[in-house]
Order: sequence, then structure tokens, then C-alpha cells
Amino acid sequence: MSKLQLSVAVGNYDRIRPMVDGEVQIEGVDPVFMLQDPEEIFFRAFRHADYDICELSLSSYSVKTAAGTSPYIAIPVFPSRAFRHTSIYVRTDRGIERPEDLKGKHIGVPEYQLTANVWVRLFLEGDYGVKPSDVTWVRGGYEDATRVEKISLHLPDDVKLETAPEGRTISELLADGEIDAVIGPRAPSCFDRRHPHVKYLFENPHKTAADWYARTNLFPIMHTLGIRKTIAERHPWLPGALLKAFENSKALALTRLSDTSATKVTLPFVEDQLGAARKLMGTDFWPYGFAKNEHVVNRFLERHHAEGLSSRRLEARDLFHPATLESFAI
Repeated sequence: MSKLQLSVAVGNYDRIRPMVDGEVQIEGVDPVFMLQDPEEIFFRAFRHADYDICELSLSSYSVKTAAGTSPYIAIPVFPSRAFRHTSIYVRTDRGIERPEDLKGKHIGVPEYQLTANVWVRLFLEGDYGVKPSDVTWVRGGYEDATRVEKISLHLPDDVKLETAPEGRTISELLADGEIDAVIGPRAPSCFDRRHPHVKYLFENPHKTAADWYARTNLFPIMHTLGIRKTIAERHPWLPGALLKAFENSKALALTRLSDTSATKVTLPFVEDQLGAARKLMGTDFWPYGFAKNEHVVNRFLERHHAEGLSSRRLEARDLFHPATLESFAI
């Protein structure tokens, strides 16, 4: 039997390189990898379902799944995870010294429903009492004013969402002082250029995030992996084969990262960072699989529905192919 030739669109992460380089095989599949930025993958996936297998925004996928319109079914592989206390950038001349000071401010976002922004709003309200209705949200492209919200939204009436002025980017608005803060998965370019009036909200966002993890046991999931439903229906063995291959690829990447006799990444003290992560989060600090991540996904879905982003309250198992909800053991 010949192998399936399937397109696989993912980011260029160390944890998938062993598959891209052919060291780890997907059983029964001859993959055609396309290494692209998440923005391109998500736009093409949710607008046109361009790929057979692809990385998916957890938020956008949840919107589509709740509405019954997703062309993809996910497996519990999470190519991207990140603590998002580093995702809030504020003007230094607006009296914003604490999260509570964001109330009444204008906050720019590249898209309101982005997964990173859902996680930020979760801890802003849960830890600091800042509700989405307490601020005015300004939606626009970070660096390209033509960027659009790729998913239609039906937000609660008390959430104020405006569109950035035509031709203006979120980064420009922050640099010029026309908005007070920005929340998003990337740093705006004015922050990267060390604008004198733009800073992180949290003085030490990494410590704040570590403390939050110690309290909540939540390592935020940003992206999952989707298979076109029609393909998964024709080949019921495929979801399990993908989960196995992505697990093996990640394991090989971590083995290499741990070998500091000749450091594999261009970063000094990587062994210290790796040791700190394992001390805080355990050996398997970037887990795949349903059981290890059910509580994280359910917390996200609870928040997602409470914000009016998903039309019904999903449970974690609603997102994933039934064949991947449990795995074999030896």
C-alpha cells in the first residue's frame, strides 16, 4: 500500500524538526511540510481550509467547533505554548503601574479573539479584577493596517471594541500615545525599538508567570494540531499515527536540548533555563496527550465561553478526535 501524501503546515519549531528532517516518520504518511508563520497558517486554514494537517489557533478552532463549522478535528498535540505575562505593553506616561490601572484605558489588540489575549484576560480578571468591559479595545494590525479579524465575533453588549483609524497600526498608535497599552502574542515594533515611553506592564513578567503557574498548574496552550475531517474519516488510523510521531519528534528534540556538551541552540546558559523549567514544572514540562492537558483546555474553554467567543460551552474532549483521548501503555 502506498503512503498518503499529505500537506502539513506548522511553524519551524525544534520539536518538529526531527519529522521535517526525516528522522522521525509518520506511519503511513509521506508528508509535504510547509514551515510557515502562524498568522499565514491560521488565515489560510480558517478562510480556505488549505491544508490536510496544520497547526491551529486554539481560540479560532474553539469558535469554529462550537459553531459546528470547523473543517478540522484536532489531536492533543500542542506545537505552541507560552506564558503570557510578557504580552502586555503599556505607556509609561499614563500612570499604569499595576494591572488594576488598566481600567478605563484604551488597549490595542491585533485580534480580540486571539488565544494569547484570552489567556491574558483570564488572569487579568481572575487575579486583578480587570474585566473585559472595564477597558476599550482597539483592534487593528500590529504592523499592517489591512489585517482583519479572521473569525466573526458576537461579543457581550458591555464589551467595547473599536477599529483602529484607517491606515494606522497598533504599534504606531502606542508609540504616538493614542492608545494606552497593547496586548498580543508578539511585541509591537515600537517596544522592540526601545521606545522611551513603552514598557512591559509587569516589572518581572517571567517571575510573575512562574508564580502564577505554581498557583494554578496552567501552562497556557496557544496552538493545537488539526486534521481535515474528511481525511480523518477515511483513514481512522491517522490521528493516532500523528500523535505518536509528534510525541517522538518532541522527545528527540528535548534529548538534544539536554545535551550541553555542545549546545544545540544559539543561547548561553540554556542548561540553566532547562533546569529551572524542570524544577518548576517537572520533567515532562511540555506535555502532549489528552489526560495531561484536559484541565488546561477546560479552563481555557470555560473562559472562552464566558467571554462570548464560543457559542456553547465546550468540554475538552469535544475538541479532539475520539481515537486520541486515550493511549496505549506497555
